[in-house]
Amino acid sequence: MANWCNNWVVFEGTAEAIEQITQLFKSMAEQEQKDNCGHLPHFVQDTHGDYFYNISQDNESAGVFQYETKWSPNTDAVKQIAEHFKVNFTQDYEELGCLVYGQAIFEEGILTDTCLDSQDFDSYELDEETDTYHFEGTEYDSEWEILDNLLERKSENQLNTIKI
Repeated sequence: MANWCNNWVVFEGTAEAIEQITQLFKSMAEQEQKDNCGHLPHFVQDTHGDYFYNISQDNESAGVFQYETKWSPNTDAVKQIAEHFKVNFTQDYEELGCLVYGQAIFEEGILTDTCLDSQDFDSYELDEETDTYHFEGTEYDSEWEILDNLLERKSENQLNTIKI
């Protein structure tokens, strides 16, 4: 049985392109309801089983979707969608059972994918007696803030490396 990776993607582009993407995701969600399996757009070449499952849309914001994938994010499939419609995107993803936590940004044809590794996950610990997390001398009620801080640091380090 697959571990489910949660994905949140925000597409940015022309209103027309965002509407076309919205219709695409809507049709994939409807088809999933009919045949009870994940889907890919017809123009996306699947090489890793990167199907979209349990798709939902943020009704408040155009171009914002949440969905699941098996085990890991399907960034390549999302990139193919963005290239097809000539848009940018930001994809956040997490599957903590497999130590997957990251963010992919596709802007002006360049993909930057930043994800935590096992050393990052080993840098904090859970105190089971108090049900709190400890990281760099600070106590946290949840690991989410720690993960966000670690990801932000890693992203900044990548950006600084690119500038050099």
